[in-house]
This record gives sequence, structure tokens and C-alpha cells, in this order.
Amino acid sequence: MKQSKHFLLTGGAGFIGSHLSEKLLSLGHKVTSIDNFDNFYSSIMKKKNLEISMTYSNFRFSELDIRNFNGLAEQLNESYDAIIHLAAKAGVLPSIQNPMEYTETNIIGTQNLLEYAINKGIKRFIFASSSSVYGLNPNVPWSENDNVLMPISPYAATKVSGELLGRVYSNIYGMQFLALRFFTVYGPRQRPDLAIHKFTKMIMDGSPIPFYGDGQTKRDYTYIDDIVNGIVGAIGFTESNYEIFNIGNNKPISLADLVKTIENVIGKKAKLKMLSNQIGDVPITYASIEKAHNLLNYTTTKNMNEGIQLFYNWYKTNANLNTLS
Repeated sequence: MKQSKHFLLTGGAGFIGSHLSEKLLSLGHKVTSIDNFDNFYSSIMKKKNLEISMTYSNFRFSELDIRNFNGLAEQLNESYDAIIHLAAKAGVLPSIQNPMEYTETNIIGTQNLLEYAINKGIKRFIFASSSSVYGLNPNVPWSENDNVLMPISPYAATKVSGELLGRVYSNIYGMQFLALRFFTVYGPRQRPDLAIHKFTKMIMDGSPIPFYGDGQTKRDYTYIDDIVNGIVGAIGFTESNYEIFNIGNNKPISLADLVKTIENVIGKKAKLKMLSNQIGDVPITYASIEKAHNLLNYTTTKNMNEGIQLFYNWYKTNANLNTLS
């Protein structure tokens, strides 16, 4: 990554995309970022996410929808070294409620970008997959070598589809396709629908937080800087044309312990609204990160308490963004 490159970044105004954009720009690279400001959450929040990137002269932004193939072909007419594809309809429960929207964006949109890459002669493609592809797999920690995927939501199925499309294009066209399975990303700018952001707001407001089951479901929460470093590591990987990597923390914590950690950081007790297990939920996510460590030099840097504190510091000055659109 010593030589300056030009990256086409989709979903660049989002939580992960904006952090990645800033990292790449700080390393001296050029970034063309696209986002459609999907109404899943506040566009004001996403536009604020872009503020630091916009201060760089080697940053370009276009409001574009990956479902619009003609728009991609017409407006993205520079030369790019690689596509980093983060744009997606996110969330397990919403995908059960509106599966067609997830198919259109996450599958058709991904295929549009792969076709665009072939037409433009772009030979490297990094795809944001998800830990959700493992579904109800009881073999923990989850390994990339486990070919028995058990997705239990339309969202998870679309991510499996993206990985398989990438394998097809890699085989036919010799494109390098790397799928990075992210595990429950958190930190400053986190989407407001995700647990840490939502719980923090509710505890601060004195509202009861939804507490599913007995509190023993576990998630492998991964701090945003670690995710970004995993992507940067993948950019430098040239040893093969198709690989899948887990980018996680390898230290799952329970829902009950998560709530306690947030309580301790905020200094306020949570009110709990006890609920039955949520549809589409899995009992545990747990990443084996041995492959990423060995091939991408991937390591984690933040424990849960440090990460929650950094999120809370951001939240205190940005809480009002939740209510804006």
C-alpha cells in the first residue's frame, strides 16, 4: 500500500465507509465515494459522516444508487485500482419484512458493480460480507473453512449470494475478489438501529431497553478501527484471486454483559423490557480470526470497555442526529 491508489468506495457516507474513507485518504490514496442516502436512517447523520473526507483534495463524492447500472457507467468514468463495496440494505429483521428490497440492492446492486468492474477493467474487488452468513452454525468459533452456511434471514442470504457471485466473476474473468465477513461493528457513527447505539440512547433517556430472552445470547462485537484495519490489510493482499476472511474480535460477550458495560460507562442503570427471543436471531456469533491474522496481519486493538467509552464520547455530542432526516 505504499504506492498511491484510486479506490471506488460504495456506501461511503455510512458508518464503516466514512471511517474507511478517512483512513485511505490519510494514507495518501484517492477515494471516489458513492452513497444513495438510503432512508433507513438519517441522511443528516450520513452527510455529517462525510465532513472530514470532504476536506481532502483527493476525495470525490457522488450521490448514486448501485441499483442504477446506467448511472454508475455514466457518472463513474475515471480509472480505479479497486472497488471496495460496502453499500447494502442492512439489518436482519427489516429484511424479513421487506425481502425484495434486500434482493434488489444487495444482490442486483452487487452484480451491477461486478459488471461495471469488468467493463472498466478493474481487477480487484473487496466485498463487505457479514457474520450472518454462518446463521445457526454450532461449530464455534466460526471458520472460513466451514462450507456449511446456514443463513436464517433474507439479509444473510443476500450476503451469501454476494460471495458466490464474486466467486463466479473471479473464476470467469480472473478478477481478485475478497469477501470480508464483518462481525457486529460498533464505535463512533454507529447506525442508530444497532444495539449499542440504541441502548445508550434509551438508558440516557430513561426508556426501557428491549432485552431478548435470558440475556445469554452472545455477539462478537468488533470496534470500527479494527474493521478498517482489516480492510486495509485486505487491500494489500495479493496472494490469490478469491478468499474469504472473518474480520471480528474473537471475544463474544453476552447481552447481559453488554448492558452492564454500557451502564458502567454511562454511570446510569438500564430499565429492561423483557421479551422473548427475536425472530431471525442467532444464539452466538464468534469469529475465528486466525486466517486474517496470518494472511492480512490482522489484530484487534480495543477491548469492549474502551470501545464503548469511545462511542459514548461521540454520542454525547451527536445524539441529536438521531432525530434529524
